[in-house]
Amino acid sequence: MVDDGVVAVEHPAPQSVVGVDRGVVVAVATSAGQLIDAAFSTPAERRRVARLQRRLSRCAKGSANRNKVRAQLADLRARERRRREDFCAKTAHDLARDHALVVLEDLRTRNMTRRAKPVADPDNPGAFLPNGASAKSGLNKSILGKGWHRLELALISAARYTGTEIVKVPAAWTSQRCSVCGQVDPKSRESQAVYRCTHCAYSGHADVNAASNILAAGLAVTACEAPRRPAGRRGTLKQEPAGNREELLLHTA
Repeated sequence: MVDDGVVAVEHPAPQSVVGVDRGVVVAVATSAGQLIDAAFSTPAERRRVARLQRRLSRCAKGSANRNKVRAQLADLRARERRRREDFCAKTAHDLARDHALVVLEDLRTRNMTRRAKPVADPDNPGAFLPNGASAKSGLNKSILGKGWHRLELALISAARYTGTEIVKVPAAWTSQRCSVCGQVDPKSRESQAVYRCTHCAYSGHADVNAASNILAAGLAVTACEAPRRPAGRRGTLKQEPAGNREELLLHTA
């Protein structure tokens, strides 16, 4: 990173906090109930990509036609990439401008988007067992397509200009825990979008519920760590979190 001489400033709204959940259907969900998403390619562009990929598979390697098709595909993908980068930059700017504390899941996107390892069939040498590679490939494309890591980098960059603190917390159970009663039950996640707690009467959007849990975890961290640290860094805990989930979430009321 190049030092541009920016000096840390105090955020104009020091009490404003938000939790952010990154998803594969909706790019960003916040604990305030916002669902932020955008299409980075049009249906016509996706159809054209599919046609070009079929043409590419039929072209002879090293031929002029193959190079031409590859250049057309690269142009379409670059267009999609620029739209994604613009979305991430604008979303990060809005979050950093409006909130003094932004809490994210600590996601290792590089590890999460690795290919599924082949599983050798012990009873049939040279053959392999099903390993879910097709489903894993689709998930990898969805994660990369929503720009999870790009959004995190954009937030850390924007935070330097607004005085926003970026906190990252473990992702475990955030999508299965009820943000109201704290009960963890995989059955409460009825679908990708619906969360209905099996323990209490709470129901809502699953990603918003996860964002609320992320925020609660971030507030617990900031309540018991050393003084403010640079954006995106982890602090050192000095005592156990004080208060319960309801007290921590009072800041968002």
